[in-house]
Amino acid sequence: MNVFLWILAGVLAAFFLAAGATKLSQSRRKLLANPNMKWVEDFSAGTIKLIGTAEVLGAIGLILPGALDIAPVLVPLAATGLAVIMAGAIITHGRRKEIPQIFLNAIILVLAVLVAIFRFGPNAF
Repeated sequence: MNVFLWILAGVLAAFFLAAGATKLSQSRRKLLANPNMKWVEDFSAGTIKLIGTAEVLGAIGLILPGALDIAPVLVPLAATGLAVIMAGAIITHGRRKEIPQIFLNAIILVLAVLVAIFRFGPNAF
């Protein structure tokens, strides 16, 4: 189970690192040009950068504390924080009636919750 959780955390970290880096490195106008990022219309540039920063920090928090054995309790906390971000994404896409994005975010939410539950509980570091 430990190997599965590491793989799952790695996949989630890669996803959130890419998503957060995109939000941090591109302007709001450029993000709006992406058909999958129309939700950006509802948020200010600062809020988008804040979401991107939280995603990058969450990705780092999924891997480094457990790998370095420095405050490994941060791994399930990072997974919980990323699950909260995904819950917010589901709400945002729901208000905008963007059904395909809701399904993707729901899957990612479930995976983040799995990491959080198992790293807090039976497979803690």
